[in-house]
Amino acid sequence: MKRQLIAAVGVAAMVVGLAACGSDAKKNDSGNNSASGSSSATADGKKDYNGKTLKVWLMTGSAPKGWDTAVKTEFESTYPGSKVDFQIQEWTGIGPKVTAALSEGSVDVLEVGNTQTAGYAATGGLLDITKDKAAIGGADWAANQSESAILDGKQYAAPWFVTNRVVAYNKDLWAKASLSVPKTLDEFYSALEKLKTTEGVADPIYMPGQEWYVYFGLLTSEGGKLAKKDGDKWAGGLSSPEAQKAFDVYKKLQGYSTTGAKDKDEAKPQQKDVFGKGDVGSMIGLGWELPDEKALAKDKIGFFPLPGKTADKPSGVFLGGSNLAVASASKNTDMAKDFLKIALNEKNEGAVAASGLIPNKASLNDKVVGDFASAAKLASGVGGITPTTPNWASVENDPNPIKEFLTAALTGDYAAAAKKADDEIAKRLNAKQ
Repeated sequence: MKRQLIAAVGVAAMVVGLAACGSDAKKNDSGNNSASGSSSATADGKKDYNGKTLKVWLMTGSAPKGWDTAVKTEFESTYPGSKVDFQIQEWTGIGPKVTAALSEGSVDVLEVGNTQTAGYAATGGLLDITKDKAAIGGADWAANQSESAILDGKQYAAPWFVTNRVVAYNKDLWAKASLSVPKTLDEFYSALEKLKTTEGVADPIYMPGQEWYVYFGLLTSEGGKLAKKDGDKWAGGLSSPEAQKAFDVYKKLQGYSTTGAKDKDEAKPQQKDVFGKGDVGSMIGLGWELPDEKALAKDKIGFFPLPGKTADKPSGVFLGGSNLAVASASKNTDMAKDFLKIALNEKNEGAVAASGLIPNKASLNDKVVGDFASAAKLASGVGGITPTTPNWASVENDPNPIKEFLTAALTGDYAAAAKKADDEIAKRLNAKQ
């Protein structure tokens, strides 16, 4: 799952060159390509896709083992004579490849990272499926997952899955300190205080200063946003009272990290290498950021969602994941939408949950398995996504102004740091494509 999660949780690709995608195809009222998206019906009323092949792109490591085979079998048996051709793509260099495929109409259905979806939609590459949402099964999609696929009020993709960060803790060190899983932030602070004086603990929590996705979650808890639309322009949101409150929590947590540099993120060095030494009490991260079994055995690691201010609700999180979209230039749009119905039905989405990811419907959360995923799902309902704008990727590009803001605010004046970051965020989001 590592490659998929790297791209889906925060490494948004810059989407360029899609302006012509789908622009030449005439559309009927349902949003289908009128010349190529239609289908005939068989005697029993079922759509006839006999002899047609649907090309589906998935990213490497995304689909649970056996998921694609099960979906292919179900679709082809439901529509005899049809074929589904799954093609697995690598995340590296995927942007230009998707751009070309959407422009040429050489792909029908594709997986896109949830932070990438708005960019592809804005330039016409993805089919508007707003009118098809209910038929595809979207009435019960988690709103905070579906949001990533909506641009200007229109649905351009279906949410597939998400994951999020949780607190991973060293069970041996917590047992030595006689600690139990905290239910509130205050209880977590107390645990970190006790770990500071526990023999054999080098750091109560490893948390470098530029963990901006952790800050994002705290900001979500306060009802704040990294950026908001002000009329037809974007404005940064870090100068808001909500952002200040979130930072106060972030600063307190980061203050317990004796080894986390204030000018580094979780990749420099890799969290798993630091936590894997066995003398760090806890970290906040994703499943693929955990140490290798040889460094720290899995049964030595416990998980819980970052607690909230009260015991009834954990802190917010960033939801990173993938959506499934139909290419607007596809010659098989009806077939593609019927594919989504099957790919996202309760059986197949349940298989996603059983693989340790958070499914697109809260009603399927009871099917989520695994210690990490079981902790992650508790916070998924209060999670959020970055602003849905095609320019968002430019904010995450280095130098990332949110990372720079966190370092500056941790070491200096909050108001000045927030103002500088807000100005840069607005500049990037309002730039013409």
